[in-house]
Amino acid sequence: MTFQAPKGTFDWMPPRSEWALAVRDALAAPARRAGYGYIETPAFEDTALFSRGVGESTDIVTKEMYTFTSRGGQSLTLRPEGTASVMRAVLEHGLYGGPLPIKLWYSGSYFRYERAQAGRYRHFSQVGAEALGAEDPALDAELIVLAMDGYASLGLRGVRLLLNSLGCKECRPAYRAALQDFLRGLDLDEATRNRIEINPLRVLDDKRPEVRAQLDGAPLVTDHLCGACKAYHEEVRGLLTAAGVAYEDDPRLVRGLDYYTRTTFEFLHDGLGAQSAVGGGGRYDGLSEQIGGPALPSVGWALGVDRTVLAMEAEGLLAERPRGVEVFAVPLGEEARRRVFPLVSELRRAGLAVDMAFGGRGVKGAMKAADRSGARYALILGDRDIEAGAVQVKDLTTADQTAVPLAEVVEFLKGKLS
Repeated sequence: MTFQAPKGTFDWMPPRSEWALAVRDALAAPARRAGYGYIETPAFEDTALFSRGVGESTDIVTKEMYTFTSRGGQSLTLRPEGTASVMRAVLEHGLYGGPLPIKLWYSGSYFRYERAQAGRYRHFSQVGAEALGAEDPALDAELIVLAMDGYASLGLRGVRLLLNSLGCKECRPAYRAALQDFLRGLDLDEATRNRIEINPLRVLDDKRPEVRAQLDGAPLVTDHLCGACKAYHEEVRGLLTAAGVAYEDDPRLVRGLDYYTRTTFEFLHDGLGAQSAVGGGGRYDGLSEQIGGPALPSVGWALGVDRTVLAMEAEGLLAERPRGVEVFAVPLGEEARRRVFPLVSELRRAGLAVDMAFGGRGVKGAMKAADRSGARYALILGDRDIEAGAVQVKDLTTADQTAVPLAEVVEFLKGKLS
């Protein structure tokens, strides 16, 4: 019997997996520098958390959740997104009783039963950041800037930012009514017509060409914003401009979850084809109350690790592997292996990335392994070197080779690699 990864999933394997790690680190780094603390939540939650928080009418809840019944009879769901879980944890642990805003970041796996295609998987990875407990356009702008900084640190140049406002509970009802009136006059299937009555904004998020072709004349939410929402949105736009972040106003932009209010944004990369979104987010001022908590206005985003790697590939940024092994040790003989092993350990403790040849390889095979490792330097130790109390340090880029006393090799390599 042979096994394969389930349909719609894939394995991260070296060297590509090293890029996935590098992407996670790069996307999280700006948030960490901005005071966001790490949070980790369970991979599964009470099903009601998502059905109530994400929205009963969303595709995620109606079609895509991996739901199962536990041995204790509880309905549980593998998390399809991260925000509801973070909000649940903040409420459960009473963090809202302390200093606000609560700034958190996270990274993990998420699960949605979707039609498998390139860039759209049933098991995917995201980095997320949330700022909970403050209604401040500067927080919205901060998170957008942090995401763009993360993309830029990876060398990506083709990420575009789309920006919109979905209004608030004061102005959304009038827009909802106008949108419903428009949608009822379209030629839509029964399931979509039902969605008009539950949450008409979901229809605007429909990706089917036959639906999108009928939406050109749909009323725009930006034409129905109240004065407060207009002022809030203008402040976000002004702050982004002041921070040097370019954006495109998209009055038709909505997100696929029900909890979004006011600021809504999406990061696109045109090199990915149909699945062009690499991340997105927005403000969700009513989510806490929807799941039984106090009023806790919040904003956040989730950035896709898988799609960011694909975007980097589209821009030719994966030609070189991320920094990995820096030094590769090649012992020639059993005595050399016994001498090299503690030296390798000492170099690693000094902060260097070091590997060595295993399995009793000859010098030719060991040097091939050193080249494949991507290391900058090889340490070669034979019987003559042991007698001389030195090790040969070979620069694998220039082929220059230097004999360095064993007692000095750690400092020598630290100096070369610093």
